[in-house]
Formats: sequence, structure tokens, C-alpha cells
Amino acid sequence: MQQRESSPVRVDPRPPENPLLAAYLADLRPGVFDELRAGGEFGRRWSALAESGRFDAAAVAEAQLRVGRLVDDSGITYNDTGELGRTGSRWELDVVPTVVSAADWTRLEAGMVQRSRILDAVLTDLYGARTVLSRGLLDPEIVFRHRGYLRAAHGITIPGPHQLFFHAADVARCADGEFRVLSDRTQAPSGAGYALADRSIVARAVPTTFGKIAPLPASTFVGAMRVALVEVAPAAAENPLVVVLSPGVWSETAFDQAHLATVLGFPLVESADLVVRDGALWMRSLGTLRRVDVVVRRVDDDYADPLDLRPDSRLGVVGLLEVARRGAVTVVNTIGSGVLENVALLGRLPALGRELLGEDALLDSVPSYWAGDRVGLSHIISRINSLVVTAVGSDESFVGPMLTTTAREDLLRRVQADPGGWAAREIPDLATSPVGPVGHRRHDAAVLPAAVGIRLFDVAQRVGYTPMTGGLAQVLVTEPLSEPMATTAAKDVWVLSERRAPAESVPARPVDGIPDRVIGTRRLRVIDSVSTPRVLDDLYWMGRYGERAEATGRLLVAASRCFRENDGGVAGDDGSVASGIVLGALTDVTATGPGFHDAPTRARTLAEFRSLTVDPRRQGTLAHSVAALQTCARAVRDQLGEDTWAVFNRLDTALAECAQSSASDEAGLWATQSRVVGSMSAVSGLSAESMVHDPGWFLMDTGKRVERALQITALLAETVGTARPPGVEQVVLSTVLGAADSSVTYRRRYRGAPEVGAVAELVLFDSGNPRSVMYQVQRAATNLAALPGATGTSKTDRALERIVSTLRRVDPADLEDVDATGTRSEFDEVVRAVHADLLDLSETITAAHLTLPGGTQPLWGSGGGRVLS
Repeated sequence: MQQRESSPVRVDPRPPENPLLAAYLADLRPGVFDELRAGGEFGRRWSALAESGRFDAAAVAEAQLRVGRLVDDSGITYNDTGELGRTGSRWELDVVPTVVSAADWTRLEAGMVQRSRILDAVLTDLYGARTVLSRGLLDPEIVFRHRGYLRAAHGITIPGPHQLFFHAADVARCADGEFRVLSDRTQAPSGAGYALADRSIVARAVPTTFGKIAPLPASTFVGAMRVALVEVAPAAAENPLVVVLSPGVWSETAFDQAHLATVLGFPLVESADLVVRDGALWMRSLGTLRRVDVVVRRVDDDYADPLDLRPDSRLGVVGLLEVARRGAVTVVNTIGSGVLENVALLGRLPALGRELLGEDALLDSVPSYWAGDRVGLSHIISRINSLVVTAVGSDESFVGPMLTTTAREDLLRRVQADPGGWAAREIPDLATSPVGPVGHRRHDAAVLPAAVGIRLFDVAQRVGYTPMTGGLAQVLVTEPLSEPMATTAAKDVWVLSERRAPAESVPARPVDGIPDRVIGTRRLRVIDSVSTPRVLDDLYWMGRYGERAEATGRLLVAASRCFRENDGGVAGDDGSVASGIVLGALTDVTATGPGFHDAPTRARTLAEFRSLTVDPRRQGTLAHSVAALQTCARAVRDQLGEDTWAVFNRLDTALAECAQSSASDEAGLWATQSRVVGSMSAVSGLSAESMVHDPGWFLMDTGKRVERALQITALLAETVGTARPPGVEQVVLSTVLGAADSSVTYRRRYRGAPEVGAVAELVLFDSGNPRSVMYQVQRAATNLAALPGATGTSKTDRALERIVSTLRRVDPADLEDVDATGTRSEFDEVVRAVHADLLDLSETITAAHLTLPGGTQPLWGSGGGRVLS
């Protein structure tokens, strides 16, 4: 292959005037290509960035803070699956972008598209005629021993001229100035969703700089993907239904999957949402089935079908391979495409390109070697200290420089004993690029040089491959080395155009002349709603946990106010007795006993209040309900707007700050409770006003109504069922009204001290009070009647009628009657009966609309992908 002349590194003898740039230059390694100093002067692409606005340490730090806030408000996370149950860690995004010149991008784009064509030709051949094996272009051992080669995938093809649909390649500039491919991602490539989200964040964080630099838009890739997915649907599908198959909310890249599904406008589904019947793939939807035509697979190859592949998989769909083999559904990337990720294949791509396409490779790979041939084995043995050695049949890898002498000798014995099972690639000496505070994590400088890699993406269309303009950049950790290479932060990629123009005026490039909305006679199917039992279940419980968090917060606020107002009084007086009753009720309603029943001192009472507010591991606490709410929300992320995540961020911040504050900070504790209630009201408002009122919304709102009614009846049963002295009762009733958010309404309507009958009329029977039980039951009935297939005679309808009947046959005045034991027997009987009927209602809703055949599958499972695979 013809070698290109490397770009030399020339140092400009003129010292920079900017102190930040001077500090940057002082950290450069001599003789290593650096983006900022390439060409003997401040590189044009970077000088434009530095000159676009204030470019000093304070400005960079301030912009980084803005990025961090926007990341948190957008709910961008990366899940650490090493900790089961962890909902996600923060996505680290560097404010300093990776800038690519127009000339460099032209080379990268052409090289990436050509590489996709070469890999596509290899994939087509390996699962087809296998001429690359019969002609000796590839040794059979390289293919058949690789874990990505699946014999069960033979006979599966996707419509159109390309079998490799999505392709991602990790590229980095090396110390000699040349770009090289570190690895290819062909199985279920991740990161495109992150790249699109990163662009939105950085553009909002530094709008002036972004506008002046005017990088080429990355969003045109979304339209190309949408068109390409419709193109590969089976020929019989007139209005293709496309779904994005996710491993679930605990997948490492769950945000990436959900965000991509959102911008594409396709349903995000899990294995429990799909079923194979009658030779086709279907999506469950409120008792009906919808035919699925295209599956965007984010589940690893061998987990995609437990029938034909791994029987222990809970992430795939039973029978999916057989349906794909018949051509009844298109799965992309195609099953078995992981074979192209073989390290032993890297070094043979140039020869394969010449043989299959008659072209020389435009984009080099990092040199790699297969131990199955004599030259490769000799190289691995002699240079093991500078290689990453990988087992062809597994993910087992060893970083040569990190091995001890004993480990190195043991590895060499294994390689020599079975050379065909091992391959290796060189560890490249990488160029450096400007990295901001999050990337380098040093406190003494705002911008420093560090190694940066870029994940490039493209998608196959009928006339060729369409790349994303830019990609996902990552700050690479080179000390210590690891495999796969670790990163400290992501970076947006700004591709400069030849002519500078405002970003919004850059015309969107047409996708191979094919309109976005119409392909021949096909049009994208309009999906009324995504109402699989799994989605409905998460939305229903999102409504319940949201209301539970708000109700717990309101009860904490009301109880803490009662405690503060009566703290320090004489033991046995009305206030102290009422406070004890209220605190005991708080323990009983939240089911966190013994709780306040075992808190005789003020210090222990305050400790219990703190625990009930901030302890997420204790079931029944405010923090636990908030965490459960967010888990449900992440499972249906594609259903929610961005504003919701900003409110969740405020919730997390308030609870985290309170948890880290001093135990003696009472004011902070009380303020946190109020802040959480306010944030939960915002979540409720957003769900009511920003979500489409489809079956999912109706069930979510039903969950909210059921939970609110349960909370009210539980509180009334624990506080009002027993008669008490007038002074005590007034304090208790006032606290109940506060917890039920009905104090203002009561004062305006009755203008007197709280009385049991009036309180019962307001919070139990008043259909005009949005906080009453009757109002909740009527709203639930309206919601359930709006669901498809509602008949008015189902078990849920009868359960609702039973509750309404119980409430309507009671005279509020009769609830004040006290028997000989001091109990309001009728009051207690009514609220407990309604509470029990509400629990039965919830069970009937679950059985009618949410239960999956064989039980709901868990949100996590073994396997399911690698980091940004």
C-alpha cells in the first residue's frame, strides 16, 4: 500500500500571548504530533476556537460548569453494571471540543465509507459463498474460532445491497500525524445517541463560540438512519414498523439507546415486549399484537435468541433467528456481524479490499498480527511488551506492558501451545489534542494536551454508506494502559467547513437523493402509542411512585411542622400528645417501623426525620420513592421530555446536599422536604401537560390516582379512627389537612376549627376536591374507560363501582359517632374498606393490562453488551 507522508511537527518559536496556551505548550511531548501546534503555527482549526471568544482558564472553567449542569438536567448517564441496582453514573462531557479540519474530514469520511464497503463485502461472503476462505484470503481458523462467527446465522440476509447496516470505527491520530483505526464495531454499535446529545449540550453551553465556528451539523445523520431503516424492511411491508431492541434500563448505554430511539421516533422495546407467532415478529400492545418489520438490535449477537443461541439469555426473543431467516423481519445489525470485530482480521483488510473491491485502503489500521502464521507468531513473541494480545475465541485480553515477568511467560506458553487461537495489535503512540478540565482532571490547568479518539459512524443505504458528520470523541487513558482502552470524558466533534457560515445556515445534505418521508410508495407508519405491557407497567408504577414520593414529602412537611410547633412543651399537654400521634402515624403510613414509635428523645426523633428523608436504601422513605420513580422513568425514557430530567436533577441535588449536610442542620432538613415536594409537583405538572394522553398516560395517571387515594385512606385510618380530646384532635386534623394539601380549601369553605365530619367530607367524598378519594376514583374510572377495548363491565370497573358505592352510602355526619371504646367504628370501617378495595383495584389493573405471559422479565440480565460496543 502506498505510504502517505506524515505531517511533521514544527514548533513556532514565537511565544503565545495567551497564558492558557503557554501552559498548554509547556506540557507537549517533543516530536509528537499535536493538533494545536500542527503546521508551525497555532493550527487554524484550533486558533479559530481560541479566538472565537474569551479563552482563558476562568472562561473554560465557567463553560465546563454550564456543560455539567446541562448534562445533569438532560439526565445523560452511563450505567456501571458492576453495581447491580445502580441507576446510572453521570456522563462526563468535556466542554473543549475535538475540532477536525475540512481536509482531515474529507480523508476520514472517504476512508470510513470505504472501510464499511470492505467489511460489508467480507460479511456477505463469510455467510454466503465463503470465497475468501476457498481462495486462501483468510485462514478458516481465523473465522471459525472467533466468538462472533455464528453458524446459526447462515441463511439470514437483509434486503438491499448491503449486509453490514451500521458500522462504527474507533479512530485516533497517531504520533506521526496519521489517522488509524483502533477497532471496528459491527455487532451492535453504540454511541450515536451520545454523540447527538453531546452536540446539543455543547452548542447550548457555548452558543457564541459555536455560532462563530459553525461546525457542520451532525443531525442530518438521523434522517439518513430513518430512511435507511425503512428501506431494509421486508418487501411485503407497505408501512414498516421499526423498533429499537434494548437490553433494558440496566444496560451500560441505556441512555444512548433511548435517546437514539427518541430522535428516530421509533418505539424502544425490550425482549418482553416482543413475541414470535405465526412465522412473524409481533409487538404486544394492550391485548393486541402489532407486526414488527425492522428491529434495530442493541443486544449482543449471541443473546438475541435463546432458542438458537444462548439458552440462558433473558435479553433476546425466542424464535427471532428463524423469523429473520425466513425474511419476515429484518434485524440490523444482522445476526453474526460480530465476526468482523476480530482483531486477527484487522491486518488482512487491505488485502481483502484489493481482492474484493480492487481498491487500496484509504484508512490504515493499527498493525495487527495473527499467531496462526509464522510471521505473526514471531512478531508476537519478540514484541509482546508493545502489544495487546487477545484470545480469538473470547474477550480475554492482555496488555503487554502491564504484565509481570511471570504473567508474560505464562501468556507466551499459551500462545505457542495454541497459536491459531491468538491475535495481537500494536499499542500506538497517539498524538495529543486540547482537553478541558473534565478530561485531564488536573486542577492546575484549564486545557492540557491528551490523547483523543473518535468513534465514527455510518449507515448503509441503497446507493452507499452515509456517515455521521463528526462522531463521538473520547479522552483516552494511556497511563495505565487497559483493554478495552479506558476513557475519562466524552467530547463533541466539530467538523469545519471550507467556507465559514453560521451553523443554522449550513444546508442539510440530501441523503442520496431519497426524500426523508417517502420512499417509493412507502410511508412511515404513524404509531399512535407504544403500549406494550412492559411500558404500561413502568408508566403505571411511575405514576404510583411519583405520587408516593409527593405524598410522603407532604406528610413529612406536615409532621415536621407539628413536631416543631409542639417541641419543648410540657409532657402530656395537647400539643405533645398530638405530635406523638402524628409521628406514629407517619411511621405506620410509610411502613418504616419501629421508626418514631422508638424515638423517645429529640435527637432520635430528628435522626428518624433525616433517615425518612434522605436514605434511599430504606424502603418507604422519601429518597427511596424518588429513586424508584427515576428507575421507572429511565425504563420509558423515550416517552418523556427533557424538562422532566431537569426536575429529577434538582431532586437528586436537594437530597444529596441534605444527606451530606451536618446532622444538626435542622433548617436544611426541613427545607429539603419542601423542595422535594415542589419538585414532585413539577413532575406531576409536566406529565399532565407535556405527555400525549395515550393509553400509557391513562395508566400512569391511574397509578397516580390509586396511590393518592391509598395514601389518604391510610393516613385517615391512623389518625382519625380514634376519638381524642378536642385540643389534641384539632392539632391532628390540621396536620391531616396539611398532608392532604387541603388546608386552604378547608379554611375557605368552613372557616372554623377542623371537625371530623367536615374533614371527611372534604378529603373523602368531595368530587370537586382534586385531593379527595372520590375525585381519585372518578379520575381512575375515566382513565380506564379511555383504554382500547374498555367495556364498562370488567373486573376493574366492578372494583371501582364497589369503592364509589361504599363512599356514597355514608353520611359524613355519621362518621363522627364514637362508640363505648372511644373508636369511630363507622369511620374506621369505611376508610379501611376503601383502602382494601383500592389494593384490589390495583391488582385487577395489573392482571388486566400489565401482566406478561410467564411473568415480567427482569430489567437486567447476564451479558448484553460491552462498553460502547
